Amino acid sequence: MKNLWILFFVITTCAFSQTAELKTIRGTITDGTRPIEDVAISIEGNTQTTFSDVKGNYTIDAKTGDILTYSYAGMKTVQIKIEDVTRILNLEMFPDINNLDEVEVTASRRKSQKDLAEEYRTNPRIIKTAYGYLNAETAAGRINVFGKEDVNAIFVCLLDFARVRIPGVIVVGDCGKDDSAIYMRGYGSINNPSPIAYDIDGMLFTDVPLWFDINNAERIFLLQSLSLTVPYGFLGAGGVMVINTKTGTPAAKKVVDQARLRNNYLEKTVLTENQVQQNAPEYLKEFANSSSMSESREIYERYAGSYVNSSYFVLDAFNHFSKKWKAYDMADAIVDEHWKRMETNPVLLKTLAYLYEEQGRFDRANEIYKEVFILRPNYVQSYLDMAKSYRTTGEIKKAASIFARYEYLVDEEFLPDGENDFATIFQREYNNLLTLERKAILNEEGGKSLYVAEEDFKGTRLVFEWSDGEAEFDLMFVNPENQYYTWKHSLVNNAEEIMEEKNLGYNIKEYLIDGSLPGLWQVNINYLGNKSLTPSYLKATIYTDYGTPDQKMEVKVFRLGLKGVYQELFKVNAPTMVSN
Repeated sequence: MKNLWILFFVITTCAFSQTAELKTIRGTITDGTRPIEDVAISIEGNTQTTFSDVKGNYTIDAKTGDILTYSYAGMKTVQIKIEDVTRILNLEMFPDINNLDEVEVTASRRKSQKDLAEEYRTNPRIIKTAYGYLNAETAAGRINVFGKEDVNAIFVCLLDFARVRIPGVIVVGDCGKDDSAIYMRGYGSINNPSPIAYDIDGMLFTDVPLWFDINNAERIFLLQSLSLTVPYGFLGAGGVMVINTKTGTPAAKKVVDQARLRNNYLEKTVLTENQVQQNAPEYLKEFANSSSMSESREIYERYAGSYVNSSYFVLDAFNHFSKKWKAYDMADAIVDEHWKRMETNPVLLKTLAYLYEEQGRFDRANEIYKEVFILRPNYVQSYLDMAKSYRTTGEIKKAASIFARYEYLVDEEFLPDGENDFATIFQREYNNLLTLERKAILNEEGGKSLYVAEEDFKGTRLVFEWSDGEAEFDLMFVNPENQYYTWKHSLVNNAEEIMEEKNLGYNIKEYLIDGSLPGLWQVNINYLGNKSLTPSYLKATIYTDYGTPDQKMEVKVFRLGLKGVYQELFKVNAPTMVSN
């Protein structure tokens, strides 16, 4: 364990003293159909600018960590942070539909979402909704505000609270009836009365959540004005009660309820695995159709000469021999033969680790994650990957030590911290380890006390990770009633989140299915590319009975190459969770 601490200290110290060298970035810029000439490409903080030529091609010298800015009149400005592996950036630009003619822009005193997030803990007039932060002092509409001091222990449920504390509402039913509702007087019409909807830590409900422990409320806002409820669509027609809880987790949002409550039924064409395979490279088609190990070997040898410089061909061959024939010796020999070309590329290494995990060869994956950690000690995901990997190899104390080490580095400001998806996921992983591996973490003869926060989620948990930071895609979650929610991970839709991922160094997203809508869920993806001609790899970790002693884990890895169409990734059966 001492050697482990020394390794982390040396690697982390070196991470902040490295000086990046200039490298040439090249690519082609288009509008999706044709090249764009004269796009201005510059490095943030540098006055030097280069322009794309008549074919949309450009080159620019930059360092790892630099931010490239792409500007062109009428198109949205794009910013991309250079990573250690960045060499090619083929960019598609989109029209800036927000540009208005003859509009004078002046400075505004309105606070940004980032400002409100930073002020949230100290300002009781700010609340977090499923669509961002609101400040009751500056919001464009009427808001009733209630703090935890307004909640009395005698209140059995939200209905009791509303009757006593909220003026101007009509409460129907009581805490023991399912057909209860809360209405705002004068809201809606006599012929079409709309009950209040509920936003609890970002999760949306149309029925009164009678199960909610009112004493767990930290802040309660009642949004009454149409200008404030517009983001909720028809769901907010009768007003919205927003509740932030004392134990709420920001990440538990938008998965189940966005799919369930919005009127968006799946009508898109979704390709099956076999249909996607028809658009794969020829060698992958032949691999898939091979009927024997010897035939697969012949296919590999026939294509190896043409793809001698393609590390992705190596990964595909490795995956084929491992997955179809369980020929691990053959698969490992292929990787060993081309190791020199892969060993300094963290994207290739992470892909290899994903494939090892899918095969259940966690010791091998652990060794690869160590290599990635050495290459990327300043990436927050490196710590999470190492901790989770040690857990899969049964080295529980090492896993706990890395979790603790990361928190120490954050406290000492060696690593960044903040309210983001990664921080929530990291804390959930750490807490889950402490909850389920308590005995293994405690010393046999040491103390018997270990603080563990109460597990805040039990159900089906889906964790998605991608090895390439440039990968863009839309993830679609389809519930058992065929309604869906789509999370868009692309520069045109989510540029700020992608920049945050690069600034902190993580590529991970989680979705929680709490069992309120049991049945078969389907996950689809629309791959949008990674700014080069190489494929991207997505790892999905499916946890069932998460947070319970029966917790199980399954890893699936997907090669993404076909762009612009939805394809099915997997289906998962989400059972009803019964509280203890």
